[in-house]
Amino acid sequence: MSSKTRVLVVEDNDFVRMQIVKFLNDAEYETVETSDGRDAMDKVGDNIDVAIVDVRMEPADGFEFIRSVRGRGMETPVILVTGDQNPDILNEAAKWGVGAVLMKPVQKDRLIKAVSRTLGVKQRVS
Repeated sequence: MSSKTRVLVVEDNDFVRMQIVKFLNDAEYETVETSDGRDAMDKVGDNIDVAIVDVRMEPADGFEFIRSVRGRGMETPVILVTGDQNPDILNEAAKWGVGAVLMKPVQKDRLIKAVSRTLGVKQRVS
């Protein structure tokens, strides 16, 4: 049997991260979490099926995370979360092939649908 889908959650706001992790755990996803984009770069790998990453973080933001992962030849799907309504984020996300951009506060049903849809795309491409 296959193991649970592993989701990396990268969010510097503790409350938001805990909420996303709870939503994913309730939906029976296995989660790995960190509050730091640089730490996340070390955690991502073949054992992570999808990454949910905050756009605005220090010292490394969501787009730096994506550039690092893609620069290492990894195609791990990424879902971005943001509280910023700037349309440039959507343009940049599209350029990097981001699976979805979710606005904060993250809604449980939208999160689960985005993860499912993003994983479905990954499976079709694989």
